[in-house]
Amino acid sequence: MPPMDKPVLGLPKPIYASLKKEHQTTQVTVLSNGLRVASEDRFGEFCTVGVVIDSGSRYEVAYPSGISHFLEKLAFNSTQYYPDKDEMFNKLEKHGGICDSQASRDTFIYAASAYKSGLNDVIHLLAEATLRPQITPSEIDGARQAISFELETLNMRPEQETLLMDMIHAAAYRDNTLGLSKLCSKKNLNKIDRELLFTYLSQHYTPERMVVAGVGVEHNKLCEAVQKYFVDKKPVWETERGLFTPNKNVSVDDSIAQYTGGFVQEECDIPQFASAGLPVLSHIMIGLEGCSHQDPDFIAICVLNMMLGGGGSFSAGGPGKGMYTRLYTKVLNRYHWMYSATAYNHAYADTGLLCIHASAPPNHVKEMVEVVVKEMVNMAGAVNGQELRLQSMLLMNLESRPVVFEDIGRQVLATGHRKRPQHFISEIDYSVHNQQLQHEVIYVGCHLWSMFKLD
Repeated sequence: MPPMDKPVLGLPKPIYASLKKEHQTTQVTVLSNGLRVASEDRFGEFCTVGVVIDSGSRYEVAYPSGISHFLEKLAFNSTQYYPDKDEMFNKLEKHGGICDSQASRDTFIYAASAYKSGLNDVIHLLAEATLRPQITPSEIDGARQAISFELETLNMRPEQETLLMDMIHAAAYRDNTLGLSKLCSKKNLNKIDRELLFTYLSQHYTPERMVVAGVGVEHNKLCEAVQKYFVDKKPVWETERGLFTPNKNVSVDDSIAQYTGGFVQEECDIPQFASAGLPVLSHIMIGLEGCSHQDPDFIAICVLNMMLGGGGSFSAGGPGKGMYTRLYTKVLNRYHWMYSATAYNHAYADTGLLCIHASAPPNHVKEMVEVVVKEMVNMAGAVNGQELRLQSMLLMNLESRPVVFEDIGRQVLATGHRKRPQHFISEIDYSVHNQQLQHEVIYVGCHLWSMFKLD
């Protein structure tokens, strides 16, 4: 055995991570056409880069709902430079990379992770997928079949968050902006065609509505690649005529979300998976208007959401599991028939939605509603210091490169800059010391009390 006090011969000299100031700063550059490029360097051989676009189902009021659903299925297919999508993925795999797309109600994200050495090729791939897709008839047919299958199986899944999120938004913002369905309905499957998709892309995939963000990359190299593939080379809808017919009646919707409140209910047959021994459950989601991510109370309501926490009943019991949020200790640990209880906080540019999703057997629906509402009303009570020790959760989430990428992209898209984690830690401390959180809790509790008037 070699001696432990001497270096092993033949091994390269190790390179250790070091805390550098430039690695703790998010750099933002606005290119000539208005496209914003943001990045933060990180130690390591891998990087995550992507495009965050101000697009999503909330902007589809002038279109058949489901445009974003289609675009999510069509992402990373054939493009001008890569007529065969297999060639695109082979190029990405050479750099050890993976890619993904994600549509939400207010943003659309194309992202990829790969070795730093492949940055130029990855940016080229992202530009092709974003600005120069071919969207062939066969690809549209494939997307249509995938969506049709997804709609057929939604009611048969054990998890119902997808449907419930659509329903709670439809109830909260009835027939406007965030209340528009994220899912393509069956009646719209054949209405969405190639011309309609390119019309939407030409209006919403514009430089001023996009941010290219990167984590683990040199800012100057990222800017050079973005300039080459996103600015110098034009989108396909600007270079090819006949893709769509300009329509003056269709434009970008800039409406402010109008919170209406309401009630949406759906009854469905017992799903097929129940016969396999899984329980038959009823699901409820109760919510109320929160605040936007630019509101002064945003930090307070985020802390409130984390205090509620929650999850599935299988994780609720037993000492040492660290499950100490309110929905675990006061709901799941006390009511054996509750299968899950989870709090969600959705924040947008102009509004927000705070809600709790719970599930239980159908014969316990009444009790489940009472338990959830009373827990929300009880938020107006005292808040202890143990519940407010949340800084470690924030910092641990930001250790993940893809999470940091999305944080950078969304913040720069919304405000033009990124606030550092220390800012939010300070805001949490400020909210606690100045009782801002307590005021927010009391407001939420009183609002619910007036709505439900529980005994």
